[in-house]
Amino acid sequence: MVGWRAVGAGWLLIFSVMVVYWTSLWVPFQFDDQPAVLYNSTIRQLWPLGPVLQPPADGAGVTGRPLVNLSLAINYAWGGLAVPGYHIMNLLLHGLTSLTLWGVLRRTLCRPMVPIKYRDHAESLAGSIALCWAVHPLLTESVVCVVQRNEIMGGLFYLLALYGFIRSATSAESAGGREQGAAIVWAGIAVASCLLGMASKEIMATAPFMVLLYDRTFVAGSFMAAVRQRSRFYLLLAATWLLLAWLMLGNNQRAGAVGFGLGVSGWEYLLTQCRALVIYLRLSLWPHPLVLDYGTDIVRSWREVWWQGLVVLTLLFGTLRALWRRPVLGFVGAWFFVILAPSSSFIPLTTQTIAEHRMYLPLLAVIILAVACLYNIAGRHSIILVGLLALILGGATYFRQQIYQSELSLWADTVVGAPNNQRAHLNFGQSLYRVGRFSEAEQHFTTALRLKPAYAEAHYNLGLTKMKLARPVEAITQFEAALQLVPDYAVAHNDLGIALVQTGQIAAAQLHFESALQARADFAGAHFNLANLLLRLGQPAEAVIHYQAARRQSAEAVEYHSNLAIALMQTGRPAEAVTAYEAALRLAPTSPEIQLHLALALASLGRLREAVEHAAEAVKLRPDFLPAVHYLSEMKADLLKMEAKAKR
Repeated sequence: MVGWRAVGAGWLLIFSVMVVYWTSLWVPFQFDDQPAVLYNSTIRQLWPLGPVLQPPADGAGVTGRPLVNLSLAINYAWGGLAVPGYHIMNLLLHGLTSLTLWGVLRRTLCRPMVPIKYRDHAESLAGSIALCWAVHPLLTESVVCVVQRNEIMGGLFYLLALYGFIRSATSAESAGGREQGAAIVWAGIAVASCLLGMASKEIMATAPFMVLLYDRTFVAGSFMAAVRQRSRFYLLLAATWLLLAWLMLGNNQRAGAVGFGLGVSGWEYLLTQCRALVIYLRLSLWPHPLVLDYGTDIVRSWREVWWQGLVVLTLLFGTLRALWRRPVLGFVGAWFFVILAPSSSFIPLTTQTIAEHRMYLPLLAVIILAVACLYNIAGRHSIILVGLLALILGGATYFRQQIYQSELSLWADTVVGAPNNQRAHLNFGQSLYRVGRFSEAEQHFTTALRLKPAYAEAHYNLGLTKMKLARPVEAITQFEAALQLVPDYAVAHNDLGIALVQTGQIAAAQLHFESALQARADFAGAHFNLANLLLRLGQPAEAVIHYQAARRQSAEAVEYHSNLAIALMQTGRPAEAVTAYEAALRLAPTSPEIQLHLALALASLGRLREAVEHAAEAVKLRPDFLPAVHYLSEMKADLLKMEAKAKR
């Protein structure tokens, strides 16, 4: 039975999570959220499940993780792209993970292998550890960034698998038949959780081993005894690796981000992880400064990280020794190293060599050791100290998440924390560009290129910025540099075409619009720009084809309808032009220009009464619109003549 203290501790845990992360409900989609949510067509419907369980290869955090993609599809079905629903689910998942962790800790601290001084205060120690973990600032990215729920879901199923095993082992230790049945049920829950975790996050590859290590440390006493007593259970746990293997084989190196042959050797990546692990440990103890994106820097020589390497080797050796001499302490150390092994070993993850969200579960090991040290020093009074620590950590987390409220503040913070990260400068520059701060954006794009000269995206964005600063000749140079690096860069071809038109290089512009469409046939903007150019060159029939193609791709763009109508008028198809103008008017009913052009098209068909109505509406919308005033007068005169002639 769960006592009232345990129930109160559980509610306190959930309440603390909700209070600390309450303002995250309004954080917009940031960084990897955008490809995973905004541009992910597979989450737009829940049924049939097939497409939902096949996330896109370029979907960032959902790639190869079908269960995470399904959770986003549920969010979309619930509230479309309204961000609060996505964050509510993240908070619920984090809260459930915190409760599961608390359950694992309180049952583990009651095991006979744990020193009696800890067993005597198992409830309070478990609650303190779980609370400090749940509100720690190092978890902010995992909870606040929507797509990082892959860490939360992976962590939840990881802990559920362990909790299921603990309950199964406890039930099996009892003598009654009902308890034996419960042991089987809980073992099934452990296996099912492990299977679901494999579809959520690759860290689950280590879960069967950690369950076995837990069994050896806290239950069976040795690996041989554990396997002998529960051989079928471990075979079923190992069988869940098949799902992960299938997902990884069908995933093509996570869209070219993970594996060998990507320009980073296993040795170089291992050296980089020496730096990463020391950063993780420092942030676990002193979570400042936190950085969203550390970039893709690689350590090329051991001389760059010799002391970090010594720290990691010392801790690793200490963990291995403790596993033999002091198994409980060794298990805590193994928790840190084993769970981080898939991302922090020798297998390169080239798109993010260091990432704070990878510490979601490993952070627990550091907190356990810190709380144990406080307890050894202050005894049961340490609970008060840990409570104060949790309050400080929660406050730091609350203020940390404020920078996520806008992409401008987020990338400004990231540039400060990682000044040599070219991707951070690129993203900060894009944020500045979107709010119209073009001169500042230019500086950051230039910095990104200084850090990485062969950076096509930075060249492209610098070109866009120079266009906004009315320097099209310089923009052309940047667009051409981007295309030298990525020849089929569709948007660079398109914007280079626009710049060439502005500098009077019409023939070259046409070639680049056509190249953009060769690279991406459904590129509405390139169709539209090419159509405008063809219309300018006196080829309205060809322009009509491209305007229609643009409209098929983006029916909500007013200019696609209105410019199509102009081309249709020039090809002698006024009836179709009227239809196109009417479509434009539905999207922009207060546009006097569209009202007037529709009036002229109607007049050409002899529909003068309707023409007068629309011309009058144009004048009403803008009384000083002289062309509308002029044509309205002419149309009224023509209408009077037509009516007089009809009377005769």
